[in-house]
Amino acid sequence: MIEPYLTADGSTTLFSKRFGAHYHSLHGAILESQHVFISAGLQQSGGNPVKILEVGFGTGLNAALTAAYALEKGINVNYWALELYPLSTQDMGLLNYSNVLSNSAGSLWESIGVAPWETDFQISENFRITKLNTDFTQWQPQNSFNLIYFDAFAPNDQPNMWQEHLFGKLYSALEPNGILVTYCVKGEVKNMLRQVGFKIERLAGPPGKKHMLRATKV
Repeated sequence: MIEPYLTADGSTTLFSKRFGAHYHSLHGAILESQHVFISAGLQQSGGNPVKILEVGFGTGLNAALTAAYALEKGINVNYWALELYPLSTQDMGLLNYSNVLSNSAGSLWESIGVAPWETDFQISENFRITKLNTDFTQWQPQNSFNLIYFDAFAPNDQPNMWQEHLFGKLYSALEPNGILVTYCVKGEVKNMLRQVGFKIERLAGPPGKKHMLRATKV
């Protein structure tokens, strides 16, 4: 069901046969995650602590980069991640993040990968994660968030994840001035986000992609 691929920045990604899609851009898995979720999301969110929801935990790369940034900047992060199809230990072993991530991010990624599911788990002194093996389309938020990483497979590959009422659920779960970031800039996605109340910004995309989206609760 899973095959590894080496991306242009030297980091690996995986191909899901279930969805017929790669977990990251082949132009650079780390570059994409850093650009979309850290630079355009976490670095713009402000506040301390930061409460983050990730829709589509996948390989744990976004979480690891977030934990490394939190450690570097001395901010506290509470992180919730939703994933209906968690990768197996064998699948995670196909990834090379332990070796190619800078600073402490590689060891943080390893710790996040083995953290138990359905449990609030302390990864470092300022990063806690709760990994939930759940269906986002049925999930009901129990917390409010400052920042949402929306990292489901693309609408053509996983259309049930990209629905207006689901974005409405996320809008309600965000605190005032909270933001949602995603790599997807399809017109239908922008329209759905606007319909539920978000203010949309189309930003420069990561390598190989012209644009990305940031949506703010106003």
